[in-house]
Amino acid sequence: MLDLSFSVNPRRALRVLCIGAHCDDIEIGCGATLAALRRERKRLEVRWVVLSGADDRRRESTAAMRALLGPRAFNEGIFGGLRDGYLPAQYAAAKELFETLKSLPAPDVIFSHERGDRHQDHRGISELVWSTFRDHAIFEYEIPKWDGGLGTPNVYCPVSRRDAEAKVAALMRAHASQVGKDWFKPEVFLGFMRLRGVECRSPSGYAEGFYGHKLRLAVQP
Repeated sequence: MLDLSFSVNPRRALRVLCIGAHCDDIEIGCGATLAALRRERKRLEVRWVVLSGADDRRRESTAAMRALLGPRAFNEGIFGGLRDGYLPAQYAAAKELFETLKSLPAPDVIFSHERGDRHQDHRGISELVWSTFRDHAIFEYEIPKWDGGLGTPNVYCPVSRRDAEAKVAALMRAHASQVGKDWFKPEVFLGFMRLRGVECRSPSGYAEGFYGHKLRLAVQP
């Protein structure tokens, strides 16, 4: 299978923008990919936006992202302060926050929720991403949950077992408020990455899956 790669001006960092509705979404959806980027890229800037979450949950996300990205990568978090589970009723406030994101350095790649996700907050965020960022590479991540709704990704990022385990460790150590939930388990996250690894024949056996609805292919060497 042919591998495609991010191509940016080597004189500057790869700029990544991650957007999630809740305080563990980004880590669950693309945590291993972020760990791989941190390890492989000499220069990396990651800005991440979480629309909802109380103070304790914000601290958990901050700790998890620091663990995944380490001290070398630029790492900036933005919190929206919206009410968890009520995004459709707070659409105007969410839209105003997204408008402020246009003032950030233009991202090279955006990671956010899959547009067909059955959680109403996740779907709302995906719609706002696509209406706000119209000329960017957008990769939609998956969240395993009670509602189901998982599909067949068309973009895969193979990750090492080390990066897969780093993702799980960051989730379990940082998000103490979630570890009692029946779905928030190491075997769920590792098993899901193992399945996606099988689907793309990852050399390590692990991968994260994404949905890319509009991608541009460069044919020059």
